[in-house]
Amino acid sequence: MQGFIYSQKSTVLDSLHTTEQPSFVTPQRVDLRITGQFPALLLDYLDQKPEIREFYSTFPSLANAENVIQEKSNFDSSKRKTLVDVLEQQYSKTPYKPDFSSLLDPNTFTVTTGHQLNIFTGPLYIIYKIVTTIKLARELRKAYPSYNFVPVYWMATEDHDFQEISSFHLFGDTYTWKGAHTGAVGRLNPQELESIIKFLPIKPLLFTKAYLENNTLADAVRCYMHELFGKEGLICLDADHSDLKRHFLPVIRQELTDPVSAKLVGHTSSKLTNLGYHTPLNAREINLFYLEDNLRERIVRDGNIFRVMNTDLAFSEQEILELADKKPEYFSPNVVLRPLYEEIILPNLAYIGGPSEVPYWMQLKGIFDHYTVPFPMLIPRNFGMYLTAVQNKKIQKLGINYEELFLDQVTLRKTYIDRNTSNVLSLQEQKVSFVKVFDTILSKAVAIDKTMEGAVKAEQARLFASLENLEKRIRKAEERNHESGITQLIALQNKLFPNGTAQERYDNLLNFYIDDPAFIDKLFHAFDPLDFKYYIISES
Repeated sequence: MQGFIYSQKSTVLDSLHTTEQPSFVTPQRVDLRITGQFPALLLDYLDQKPEIREFYSTFPSLANAENVIQEKSNFDSSKRKTLVDVLEQQYSKTPYKPDFSSLLDPNTFTVTTGHQLNIFTGPLYIIYKIVTTIKLARELRKAYPSYNFVPVYWMATEDHDFQEISSFHLFGDTYTWKGAHTGAVGRLNPQELESIIKFLPIKPLLFTKAYLENNTLADAVRCYMHELFGKEGLICLDADHSDLKRHFLPVIRQELTDPVSAKLVGHTSSKLTNLGYHTPLNAREINLFYLEDNLRERIVRDGNIFRVMNTDLAFSEQEILELADKKPEYFSPNVVLRPLYEEIILPNLAYIGGPSEVPYWMQLKGIFDHYTVPFPMLIPRNFGMYLTAVQNKKIQKLGINYEELFLDQVTLRKTYIDRNTSNVLSLQEQKVSFVKVFDTILSKAVAIDKTMEGAVKAEQARLFASLENLEKRIRKAEERNHESGITQLIALQNKLFPNGTAQERYDNLLNFYIDDPAFIDKLFHAFDPLDFKYYIISES
């Protein structure tokens, strides 16, 4: 498989999956709760708290996967045939096209992740999602050798939020795809990205080929993802297809004529809210968009008329149902129905999602029950932070541990100073003595005149505030004595959390791969899809 070729000097890098045997450092694992980055619902789900048991079906583990296999064992063979036919079409121009025939086998199942079509792969965590999915498929094959498991990347080609995909960060700079773009992003012309490629400090031919030799963004993303992960068995699916939508037609018809999704999601959300959880998803009366080229707008009901927002399109009930029968591809599920669509057309066992995706899937359990569609295992993707050898040495030199990297900077400074000072910086002992003295003074004062209580307490508060101020000044003075170490520490944290954001949610793949060609191999080596920790991965 060809790797990146880049720069004016035509430097050739090895394949992403290098033939050399790189040395690997055992990753360190940090408890997710310590990081302060994850919603309570996700954390309590991973702790298997009984009060949220009704909001999912099967807790993810290799042993429990057998239950989901049995639930999905009767998956409709006609849907398998449609899936293979569509994939054959979509990969028709792809070199080294996968053999999709195994998907016709009733003993073949998928594990799936999905994401928007962020340019140049977008933030690093999208790569993490895919690696987690591929590794889960591997683990399932080992555990259940009589079955086959295929990793799938569900490309969010129908999404229309162009702003969310249009930028990426490379070497401290932000590159943005400019212009007014509407409609499903998967149908956009990726050749417009040539203007960004020209200004990149490197010239990655992987992306140049993908973007400039394809006519749609969906095809371009499939092209480079196949180059990156095709040999690992990854299949990229674009569900914006009339044949796939036809299997979804019963849901489309009910959503138009007798919608139940909003009521079911509302009922589940109310339960979760009463348990104290934030619910990220809000359902609409009709959870479908009208989809054509350059147009993806909500469908709303106005009396007996169905209108397409921000257009002049309007249909009677009979007209819109006839349209759905003839052109199901004109109907696009929103975030409430997209997961159901996925599980209807795929023989899927597990969905690998981010820290917000897993909670919102839990809001949808009632919809799956209503349509009697098996609910997949919900698995959070692997989370990670990548440290260069220099950064790792800096951490060791500064004497901090990996968990402390997630502290806010005020607490991090305090922790560092307390560990490295030989002086006593706290006046707590003096504060306790101070309180005892004023208790004595107060006793004497009120024995003479009870009205003096307020004056004594006011004086106590004033002097106590002075002690607090002195303590802060003492700590500030000690911070100046350790100014060099603190400066290095804060600079390190800022690098690992660019713009105050987790590295995985900001930096791009190229930031790491260019200096470390074994980067993706390290992810495969480090991640365990069923070990729900935050991974600290280091250069060797």
